[in-house]
Amino acid sequence: MLSTTSTKVVEPAELPEALALLRREPVNNAFVTARVRSAGLDPWRLGGEMWGWYRDGRLESLCYSGANLVPLCAGPEAVRAFADRARRQGRRCSSVVGPAGPTMALWELLEPYWGPARDVRAHQPLMVADRMPADVTPDPLVRRVAKSEMEVVLPACVAMFTEEVGVSPLAGDGGLIYQARVAELVGTGRSFARIEDGRVVFKAEIGAVTPEACQIQGVWVAPDRRGEGLSETGMAAVLEYALRDFSPLVSLYVNDHNAPARAAYRRVGFREVGAFASILF
Repeated sequence: MLSTTSTKVVEPAELPEALALLRREPVNNAFVTARVRSAGLDPWRLGGEMWGWYRDGRLESLCYSGANLVPLCAGPEAVRAFADRARRQGRRCSSVVGPAGPTMALWELLEPYWGPARDVRAHQPLMVADRMPADVTPDPLVRRVAKSEMEVVLPACVAMFTEEVGVSPLAGDGGLIYQARVAELVGTGRSFARIEDGRVVFKAEIGAVTPEACQIQGVWVAPDRRGEGLSETGMAAVLEYALRDFSPLVSLYVNDHNAPARAAYRRVGFREVGAFASILF
């Protein structure tokens, strides 16, 4: 008996099925799972559509289509269906990002229509940790950023984003959306920094939180303080906060060419368990 497949926008009433699917790969899906748990599946609240790929009426794969295009739990058939829908809709996202296999397969199908990309990062190691390191002492000066310190931490966030992505987050709307995101992280106690004489010398955020896993992002050391080991002790401090206050499993992904960062994360106890990919426009 032949199976039938279909693709459509997932309805808000299908939230239990969507969450059950996202839980299949809690680390890969942490970013989108956190958004769905917070906002549900209504596109207006979610900030984009959630596309579903169905086999015989059962939800099998998802693709978040908002500021980012993110394929999740997607095999080859689902990737082709998502690529066809994205091609017909036209590019509305600023990046395609997600688990490396489906993300690169999706980009291969979309590149003739959406290319060229500004940058293609085909293999970004995905790393996880579930315990504190035995031989790295957390930096006692790394702490939660207070709401009153937004103006102190924002320049470091902008510097990190510009260095990492290659464009300033203040472009376009003057940085209103980016500043709101930084304020959200600070306000929810997920922004951490070492501040000396009113200047951030190390910072990181916990960008996504679910009951199963959370994801560290935005790790940055002031250029004139690099090479001092601040990234290792600072990350150990953020890892301690993450394990204690948020989730039992902590993840991050890093550019494969960033050997110093990968080595620092390994020393703090992170291990590679897969890879992400990012296509930036």
